[in-house]
Amino acid sequence: MPFVRTSVRKGTSQDRKSQIVAGVHQALITAIGMPEDELFNMVAEYEPGDFFYDRTFNGIARSDDLVVLEITLRRGRSDAMKRTLYASIASRLEEAGISPKDVFIFMHENDYSDWSVGNGAFAMAIVQQRGSDT
Repeated sequence: MPFVRTSVRKGTSQDRKSQIVAGVHQALITAIGMPEDELFNMVAEYEPGDFFYDRTFNGIARSDDLVVLEITLRRGRSDAMKRTLYASIASRLEEAGISPKDVFIFMHENDYSDWSVGNGAFAMAIVQQRGSDT
């Protein structure tokens, strides 16, 4: 279950936020096989004066509308899957009018034991129960 944090410039319309969330969600489904019902994306706005970044880092000319995506998910996706995911996100957000140059993505990987997704339950215990025949 990926958990996504999306940061956008203050004043981004609700429609644009919804398009970003939908684009990222569809990319996760198609690129890494995430189940469709695993939508968890927290969108936050940043004030222009509170986010400092190099507008030309790595030779990419960024605008004032940088979108930052932090994706936390269980360890185990290959580099090829991640490349496909990043390209799919950039493409889907471009369809929503966001330049691929303004899409900044980074991943945090961890294990089932690092999650509790409701009721205070240890996610590893849930996974272990699914694997048993009893």
